[in-house]
Amino acid sequence: MTTPLLFQPLELRGVTLKNRVVVSPMCQYSAEDGLVNDWHLVHLGKFAQGGAGVVFVEATAVERRGRITHGDTGIWDDSHIPGLRRVAAFLKSQGAVPALQLAHAGRKSSMARPWYGNGPLTQADFDRGDKPWSIVAPTDAPIDADWIRPRAFARGDFQTVLGAFREATRRAKAAGFEILEVHSAHGYLLHTFLSPLSNTRTDEYGGSIENRMRFPLEVIAEVRKAWDKPLFVRISAIDDVEGGWSLEDSILFAKKLKDLGVDIIDCSSGGIQGSATAAAKMMVKRVPGFQLPFASEVKGKAGMRTMAVGLILTAQQAEEALQAGQADLIAVGREALYDPNWPLHAAQALGVDPEFARWPQQYGWWLTRREGLLRKLGIRS
Repeated sequence: MTTPLLFQPLELRGVTLKNRVVVSPMCQYSAEDGLVNDWHLVHLGKFAQGGAGVVFVEATAVERRGRITHGDTGIWDDSHIPGLRRVAAFLKSQGAVPALQLAHAGRKSSMARPWYGNGPLTQADFDRGDKPWSIVAPTDAPIDADWIRPRAFARGDFQTVLGAFREATRRAKAAGFEILEVHSAHGYLLHTFLSPLSNTRTDEYGGSIENRMRFPLEVIAEVRKAWDKPLFVRISAIDDVEGGWSLEDSILFAKKLKDLGVDIIDCSSGGIQGSATAAAKMMVKRVPGFQLPFASEVKGKAGMRTMAVGLILTAQQAEEALQAGQADLIAVGREALYDPNWPLHAAQALGVDPEFARWPQQYGWWLTRREGLLRKLGIRS
């Protein structure tokens, strides 16, 4: 039987992914001063043990002021390297490719952790020791009323942030990561440069789509120059708000990224207006696989590999998307939280691992014997 595409390897710039399952970056809001800890090691390690081909560390701030919350992981200082190296080494020891998402939250920086409100910091946050800090964005427009007002990017900020991404790339290499992703989605800094809803600058970094793409492309070019391994870029394929960034814009952006040597476009959507999107006219119905058409369009019209993400729930759904040519990689996030062994269960569902050979040896030995017992008891056929 032909191996399902979901479990066929993929090689990118000399890095071999053992399968097409990627665990998305998922913020844990549990770091202290940017440092990863045992929570992150165990959280991410489960996914590597669970059979994923690639495991991403969460959105990791390239600048202290670019954190979403006080709990963000960071890579703005060399002190962050040892903890990240420990995580990368364990992921690799379990057969997963260790990956890291480089991020700057822009005007979504200095927020409350989600379980404390997922909005502007309040007095209750101050009492817990989470104090606000000064933030930057393309303009000084806040996300919404009551949100912190950013300072508009000045001339010096462009070089400062470029340098932060460059140094973060150096640190990621020193920590042993093999894939980097630049976060350019969900209303964070680079996305707010792209979107006409958030970028109303009148200089060479605002106005036309070419100008709005300028700084994100400069950042990604800087990372590519310092990184010779696979490079992904996460985009919001559409803003999901009338008058915002469109799928046609994303296809044009993807073509520019292809020219820069980006290997994978990670196709998400939305997030540009934060809490305001609840009142906006939603353009996409949330159903299983609702973002697959974005990955398919970008793949077909920009002529490059894509990763699909968003309510991909079953092995069959993932395999059908790959077979249809909608994407080259399948990313799971919350589904992996619900079932850290999702890739291993997917392999069984697709009939490629009936004897638990893909499981960690420490587990597979026990599970084969469990399976034999269940058959004896008539519980398994």
